[in-house]
Amino acid sequence: MSRDQGRKQRGSVKVNRWLAGLAEQVRGRPVRAVLGDEAADLDSMASPVAYAWLLARGNGERITVPVMNIPWADFRLRPEAVWLFAQAGVQVDNLIFLDDIDLDRAHAQGLLRLVLVDHNRLPEPRRAWGPIVEGILDHHEDEGLYPDAGRIIAPVGSAATLVAERLLQSGPQPPDPAVSLLLLGTILLDTVNLDPAAKRVTPRDEQAAERLLQRTGAVRQSLFDRLQAEKFNVSGLSTRDILRRDYKEYRLGALKCGISSALLPLGEWIDGDPQLGTAVGDFARSRELDLLLVMCAHARPEFRRELAVYSADAGLVERIVGFLDGSGVGLSPLQPGAGIVEGSEGGSLRCFTQADAGRSRKKLQPLLAGYLKGESGGGPAG
Repeated sequence: MSRDQGRKQRGSVKVNRWLAGLAEQVRGRPVRAVLGDEAADLDSMASPVAYAWLLARGNGERITVPVMNIPWADFRLRPEAVWLFAQAGVQVDNLIFLDDIDLDRAHAQGLLRLVLVDHNRLPEPRRAWGPIVEGILDHHEDEGLYPDAGRIIAPVGSAATLVAERLLQSGPQPPDPAVSLLLLGTILLDTVNLDPAAKRVTPRDEQAAERLLQRTGAVRQSLFDRLQAEKFNVSGLSTRDILRRDYKEYRLGALKCGISSALLPLGEWIDGDPQLGTAVGDFARSRELDLLLVMCAHARPEFRRELAVYSADAGLVERIVGFLDGSGVGLSPLQPGAGIVEGSEGGSLRCFTQADAGRSRKKLQPLLAGYLKGESGGGPAG
């Protein structure tokens, strides 16, 4: 989809009128950027838009702008977001991406403030921006940074739930239908349609989703099924695109670690790309990683998780695998070939099924951070 196609969507009049021209308005003026995390999944795009919509109601001279934390060209890698924004009638051309607004210049001019949504730690390149973080809304473990920032952090299934709670409590008028649908779709996708077996949903997610269902008139199962199908659609994507589609980077102890989330079976990926090991190794080297984890999730036929661990240091791979297996993640070698993918140019790539399907990246990263801090000290980079 091109940005010109985005202009043809009719959409929600109020939301599109608000979004239109925001990037132009902020030039040379004080701005509050509501920023999702660097992986830019649906929660980190829909929730900043909805939260900025709420914050913009009464913030005086500072313009509140939701910023998609990726370049425009990478939006196509997230078909579930492309579909949901279109379904909600939000004109894609009005969304603001990293290449639409010069955050570095605004910061250098002393004009920028940040509200972090769906994360509570800035990535390494922006670590010095800590003093301008004035707000946090997140559902991940609180790392205790930016003590002067107002914070709404709770262990719910989706940051969209926290936004929905605030919107639903903000006044007698019901939330805009477009905003409501963005939040509803995100909650359903993040909690696997409110399924307790996925170990993500909480009563707060259920309550928020129920109220949004009443306001949108959406059919819950149909909405979830379409979003799930779009999310798992990786047809036409290269291995590099799949790896960078939902990627986060951390400093864990003395190691630089990347974690990619991928939405297809590892066995299918191996069969479809005979050079998978080489491509994974190239991706890790291009980012100067000591360690790369690829967390695969799929529902063929039932929901399950798989894990690939790569490093140029085979001994490190063995230590990480041993620790995770001994910590209840439950790793069994993926067949065939005992889960070892050849062609990684001297590196070691091992692939496993994951017994505990509830261990998502959100839960695995803090576990791994604690282990690697114990080995060598340090903390996460982003």
